[in-house]
Amino acid sequence: MLRSSRAGALLASLALAGSALAVVEPTLAQPAVAEAPARVAAAPFTLWAPKQVTAYSYRGRTWTDLGLRAVAQGAPFELWSTRASYAERIRTVWRSPAGDVALPTGSMTDFSGLGGFLRVTIEPRHGKAIVLKRKVCLNGWSERVQPNADPSSPYPAGCWNNPFSIGSVQGIQQGWATTLLTAGRPLRIGPGRYTVKVRVARSYAEAFGLSTADASRTVRLTVKDEEAIEEEAGHGHARRPARPARPTAPTGPAQRPDGPTPDLRALPAWGISLSRNSRYLRFSATVWNGGDSPLVVDGFRQRGADLMDAYQYFFDGAGNQTGYAPVGRLHWDAKPSHQHWHFEDFARYTLLRKDRTEAAVSKKEAFCLANTDAIDLTVPNALWKPENTDLATSCGDQSSLSIREVLASGWGDTYTQMRAGQSFRVDHLPNGVYYVSVTANPDGNLVETTTGNNVALRRIRLGGTRTERTVEVAQVGIVDDESYGGTG
Repeated sequence: MLRSSRAGALLASLALAGSALAVVEPTLAQPAVAEAPARVAAAPFTLWAPKQVTAYSYRGRTWTDLGLRAVAQGAPFELWSTRASYAERIRTVWRSPAGDVALPTGSMTDFSGLGGFLRVTIEPRHGKAIVLKRKVCLNGWSERVQPNADPSSPYPAGCWNNPFSIGSVQGIQQGWATTLLTAGRPLRIGPGRYTVKVRVARSYAEAFGLSTADASRTVRLTVKDEEAIEEEAGHGHARRPARPARPTAPTGPAQRPDGPTPDLRALPAWGISLSRNSRYLRFSATVWNGGDSPLVVDGFRQRGADLMDAYQYFFDGAGNQTGYAPVGRLHWDAKPSHQHWHFEDFARYTLLRKDRTEAAVSKKEAFCLANTDAIDLTVPNALWKPENTDLATSCGDQSSLSIREVLASGWGDTYTQMRAGQSFRVDHLPNGVYYVSVTANPDGNLVETTTGNNVALRRIRLGGTRTERTVEVAQVGIVDDESYGGTG
């Protein structure tokens, strides 16, 4: 995101650097900056971290980012770094709402991040504390943490460091958070309990006007031996639920769309079979989006809970966000075959008797939306390659502050019979005709084009004895689905 006053100088210098010999030193126009911190109404960002973190150690090394994040407040937090020539040091300025503020000389020796930005003190229960200084790239992994914040961030995804780079931008979008520590760089500590104190180095805290409360966090870290607990899920980065400091909701009234909308449609259940002990009828099910707009659900974590408030966001034909509506909740699913965030109001599976009364309900009641199957890529605005779009699905991990789950136009989300809860208990049911019912948007919370195509029924017949059950599945048209296995 180049500002007009600096874009010309920066682009001109880049062109010069690309054509000049190594002995030529390109010159950049330097902005006028305040040498003393500008006074702003509030701190530009605050540190956030969960109070407790569990990590895993392997041969004396522990991988964790402590869940530590910087959350931008009030305005985007943006840094510009330039050097006038290859003979001079890099200069970095904070582009504050009150004007540019120069950071301490030597803040960046290269373009990979702010040197010595964090001071990390690791105190074991017994023994000597370890003090570390950490460089930080503010263009780390980011997530939107306020529902009314901009839907995307303009800042680069990383700090690239070519030896002949001459300018860079780092930033955190307002209402967004970015990770500060790299989990890929292990701590040299073993199993045990630690108190970890993290603070922004004093020179940076003073430049940004950060209070002690904004600039420091304390985390209780429990490190377990990974080799001794391989049976536990969540190796390497398991954490207790994250707790946002200030949960928020969108401001103003919810805005219903007057343009494109998603259209959720259920497909007949498939891959139907009985478990080995004949107690459970297993099946796979798909709900897909046949509308001309993606289904976008964002979740924002509640204070002190494994729950997120969910909002559906709406977009026009050009991909611009036009509104939102509250649509329920997401919760953390800790079952071994899931281990991610689930939206509660996406689909429902019911076994119906011949007279269409309810015989059983699947325990599968929540879903992580994902583009697992291309159902019809000829529908209007179908997305042929959803993994390359800005509206990328992410099911998150247990430390997530927010989550975005997306079902693109033309794509389906399939849950196969291998998933926990994807079955009906049938050993107590009499023989006879039943229907496996797949219902999209069962509570009507999601905004879509029509609900007339939300239910699909698949006729089956249960037979045999209670311990030796059989199931016959009625074919749908000329489709033979018996050869399809579950992979979703």
